[in-house]
Amino acid sequence: MERTNNPVWFITGCSTGFGRELARLVLARGWNVVVTARKTDQIKDIAEGHESATLVLPLDVNDKAQVLAAVAQAEETFGKIDVLVNNAGYGYFSSIEEGEEEKIRAQFETNVFGLISMTQAVLPGMRKNRKGHIINFSSIGGLRAFTATGFYHATKFAVEGLSESLAQELEPLGIKVLIVEPGPFRTDWAGRSTSRTPVGIADYESTVGARMAASQNGSGKQQGDPVRGCEAIIKAVEAENTPLRLLLGEPAYRMAMEKIDLLKANFEAWKEVTLGADFPETER
Repeated sequence: MERTNNPVWFITGCSTGFGRELARLVLARGWNVVVTARKTDQIKDIAEGHESATLVLPLDVNDKAQVLAAVAQAEETFGKIDVLVNNAGYGYFSSIEEGEEEKIRAQFETNVFGLISMTQAVLPGMRKNRKGHIINFSSIGGLRAFTATGFYHATKFAVEGLSESLAQELEPLGIKVLIVEPGPFRTDWAGRSTSRTPVGIADYESTVGARMAASQNGSGKQQGDPVRGCEAIIKAVEAENTPLRLLLGEPAYRMAMEKIDLLKANFEAWKEVTLGADFPETER
């Protein structure tokens, strides 16, 4: 049975970073929130003072049975899920050549397949209600790629494409999709939440190795404020016309604009060759 008519948010990966701050902000607005993480002892404090509006659940998005159980319990408790936030995910630093298959597959399982499992689980309820928001955390790394994080970029590029299709499928049903694309934020992404395979091939030391070092040295000094970032996400969800994409932070905006310029330059430089790949008009 639904406790109130207030919005119900279901957030994955609440132990640190955006997930934790977003849960706090949602509760501060008097809304309901399902707070999840693999270890509930890391998130129980979020519910303090908001017990009636909070459901704290253990959740590993890689465990399909646990995903289905968590969604069912959330719907039983609150009567609905208005907003799903697919925030659970992590980074992996390695050169492409030295990437370890087990770590690569594990990252795809969480960043991509876990997101898919959560989305599929909440959609029946949202379709029934003909409303809802699905927020998929991507990254500026879902639009641009750099050395050392190629496998992470691959997962986020996948999230981008999946979300574009999802938005088109759900728009006629009254369900909106928001892709969140943060730049560097102080969320521990480059710290505890990241896996690494050390550079062993000297040829990659000046590219992959240098970026690994820069990322570690810059951890905790990023200009992005997670609280302000989460406030921006809530603003986008509450907007009459929720955007498909929301860049977060000046570096993200700058790098996205640079990517647009790079694409235009590339396409225009090879325009003649590109158009020449069609049948001549006389043969169409």
